[in-house]
This record gives sequence, C-alpha cells and structure tokens, in this order.
Amino acid sequence: MTYKSEMKQLRKQRWHSVKNHPYFGFLIIVFLMFAVQLLRLMGVDVPVAVLRAFGSTMIFTIIALGFSILLGYGGLASLGTAGFVGLGAYFVVYFTNQLGLSIFLTIIAVVIGAIILGTVVGFISLRIEGMYLAIITLGLSEILNEVFKRATDITGGTTGEGIDGIILFKNVLSLSHNTIFIFISIFLFFIMVLTMNIMKSPTGRALLAMRNSSSAAQAMGVSIFRYRLLAFIVSTVYAMLAGVLYMSYWSFTIPSTWTLGFSLNILAAVIVGGSQSIYGIILGTFMIFGLDLAVFKQIDFFVNNPAITIVLNGVLIIVVVMFYPGGLIRLVQTLGVKLKILIQKLKKKWRDYKYGIDAE
Repeated sequence: MTYKSEMKQLRKQRWHSVKNHPYFGFLIIVFLMFAVQLLRLMGVDVPVAVLRAFGSTMIFTIIALGFSILLGYGGLASLGTAGFVGLGAYFVVYFTNQLGLSIFLTIIAVVIGAIILGTVVGFISLRIEGMYLAIITLGLSEILNEVFKRATDITGGTTGEGIDGIILFKNVLSLSHNTIFIFISIFLFFIMVLTMNIMKSPTGRALLAMRNSSSAAQAMGVSIFRYRLLAFIVSTVYAMLAGVLYMSYWSFTIPSTWTLGFSLNILAAVIVGGSQSIYGIILGTFMIFGLDLAVFKQIDFFVNNPAITIVLNGVLIIVVVMFYPGGLIRLVQTLGVKLKILIQKLKKKWRDYKYGIDAE
C-alpha cells in the first residue's frame, strides 16, 4: 500500500469516527443555525421575522427537551409548562428592573426557584397520577397566569412588561438579537448534550422502568420518590431557563403568551416528533412552532386565517398518533433505512454494469 493510499484510508477512518460521534448531529444543527445568522450578516436577504422564528424555535426546543424527560422517560403528564416558562421570563423582569441584578445572579435565582418549584410539584406527583396530575399542574399554571396579570408593578399586567437590556455585572447592555441568537444556539447544544447523557445514563433507564411499571421498578430497587422529583426538577429547570432566554431575546412578554395553548403545543411537539428522541423532539418542535413562525406567518393566506394553522396541527397530531405512535422520527428512520438499501442496490448494479458482470 502506497503512502498516498494509506493517508486516504486514515482520513476515511477519522471521518467515519467523527461522523459516528454521538454529538456530531448536534453540531450540525448548531452549524445550520449559525449559517442562517451568517447569511443575514453577509447581506443575504433573510427576513428578520424568519430569523426571529428560528431563535424562538430553539428556545421552545429547550422546553420540549425538558418535557421529554418528564413525559417520554418518566411517564408523568404535566400541563403546567406555560406557567413555568412565564415565571422564568418574569424573574428576569423583576431582577433586572426592580433589583438591578446581573443576568448571572438572575440565572442562579431562576435555577434555585425552579428546583424548589419542581420539588413541590414532584411531591404532589407522589400521590396523584395520570390525568389528575395533569389537572393539578394545569391549575398551578393558571394560578401563575393570574398572578402575572394581577402583579402589575412587576409584570405590567395584561399590557405586558419589558426590559431595556440585560445587566452584565453592573452595566446594562442592550445586546443585539444577533448576539443573543448565537448564545441561544450554543446553549441549545449544551442542553442537547446534557439531555442525551441523562437519557443514556442509569437515571434514564430508571425513569423508563418507572414509566413502564412503577411496581416493577420498585421491585428492581428504583426509588420512585427520587426519580419523580428528579424528572420534575429537570423539566422545570429547562422551562424556566428557556423563559430567561425568551425574555433576553425578545425583551418583552405578556401573560397571554403563557396559557394552556402553549402547554398543549409543547405536548404536541414532543408527541409528534417522538418523546424519546432528541432529533425527534427537534423535528416536532419545528413542525408545531417553526413552520408557523418561519413559513405560515410569511404567507398572507395564513396570516388572514390563523385558525388554519391550528387545524393543520390538529390533523398532524391525529395522523401521527394513529399511524406513527413513536413519532415522526420513526418514519424518518424507516425512510432512511429504505433509502440506504436502495442506494446500495444502485451501487451494486452500477459496479456490475461497469465491470460487465451479468446480473443473471
């Protein structure tokens, strides 16, 4: 074997190892987000609304990833997601406008608050399951939404409240949407890595065992108390941190954003994409949120008839639940396998034709 062929073989092996790395797909997703941003900075006519839509979709993906740990792995239903995200957003408003604290201290406060809230809801889940747990979390979300409306000194009431910029140390900085977009992309990457490690760890396997059968999980030594609390804490931390990102990106929020409809859309995104797959959740979030924000809202017909989007989402949910209960990611994987087999057959036919091999 010549030196050139050895180097070629070595490069192929390196590329194969990089391509099969578990984080390679995450890097591709973040790179695509950077590419959209770079096209805008290079003067390509990428509509601002489309760019903002991608930013919002990434934030909603973080929420859905946390919800997948709760529902897809823990088997715990919750309809309180909207209230938790809104609480994270209003934490930023309060700590920035009222207390003048930096974004770093705000994030610490948000994480502590999320752990406390997740622990409380986790304790509730020890005594209540199924649709009753969903109703309890819905009630908690509605209580939070009423607080958002009534606490006018902090939230601005139904007219909403905004911030002038985030505080880094003692200086108020009005960071551009482009800068925050890049930060959200990087944060999404680390959240995907963290979520994958949770899913592939003994914690993920314990949550799956609890989801399949609480009695069997307890018989195998899985602590229902511990893992239910953990599932709710992780989901709540993700949701409230996403609220921080949302407020940092948009600099304004109103209570009507954080209603039952938002919680149901997050639930739909996880179900449609695939509740136990990170790529499925990304796909589902794009189908439920991204298409509407980046595509439909740029078309006059859908702008004038917003109910059509809701109908399309409803039809999508029905089709997925009936024919692809594992989510659209299962359909994508099936098509990928069939495409790979077809390509191999075409390659074989081409080699046979090239070297004159009779197919008979």
